[in-house]
Amino acid sequence: MVKRYGLRDDQWQRIEHLLPGRKQTVGVTAKDNRLFVEAVLYRYRAGIPWRDLPERFGDWNNIARRHRRWSESGVWERVFTYLAKDADNEYAMIDSTIIRAHQHAAGAKGGTGKRSALGAAKAD
Repeated sequence: MVKRYGLRDDQWQRIEHLLPGRKQTVGVTAKDNRLFVEAVLYRYRAGIPWRDLPERFGDWNNIARRHRRWSESGVWERVFTYLAKDADNEYAMIDSTIIRAHQHAAGAKGGTGKRSALGAAKAD
């Protein structure tokens, strides 16, 4: 069963070799790379702040810090560049339900209701 925000095994195998750390090396760098990537995907898809990540992903502060380190060191850029070469366009549309805008960005109230188009000539 695929988790809603999880990666399928074939998706994970496409990017695993691009990420820092290896299973063979000492330490925990690569131990939870998949869980970390899924946490980042969850956060962006759900449109939540880091601190609202579910506990199953671990400490939100560590995840946010690691995300920043990966961004600064170019890990995400390397992954995106690699994936862009073989894009399947599974998610090639902009879904406005996840684009956040300030409540005042909806437009101003009032006015006469008569607005001229940009560049329209004014009558004398």
